[in-house]
Amino acid sequence: MRLLHTMIRVGDLDRSIKFYTELLGMKLLRRDDFPEGKFTLAFVGYTDERDGAVIELTHNWDTPSYDLGTGFGHLAVEVDDAYAACEKIKAQGGTVVREAGPMKHGTTVIAFVTDPDGYKIEFIQKK
Repeated sequence: MRLLHTMIRVGDLDRSIKFYTELLGMKLLRRDDFPEGKFTLAFVGYTDERDGAVIELTHNWDTPSYDLGTGFGHLAVEVDDAYAACEKIKAQGGTVVREAGPMKHGTTVIAFVTDPDGYKIEFIQKK
């Protein structure tokens, strides 16, 4: 068994694809429209789906936004330099909700940003 993907629902698919590809550097792996179901699935990731887990962005055509709820935590992305990654996000209009720095009660450098729908992405700096 292996982890295939994590699915999140998004209100504006093009805006979300732009965030994940341009700000986070992922690739758009595939995009499939399902007109009869009125939804589109887009898969983004750093590697091909055969080689690693990816994110499935689900856009229901008649739903412009979602309540995030309290059950979902965040996605985590390893970065070479969390400080530089935050500066890049801010320079491109993204939102940093926790600046880079050592985690509480530890030494690992982390940061948090949000995607256009408010989902949190944790940057974990390589050791």
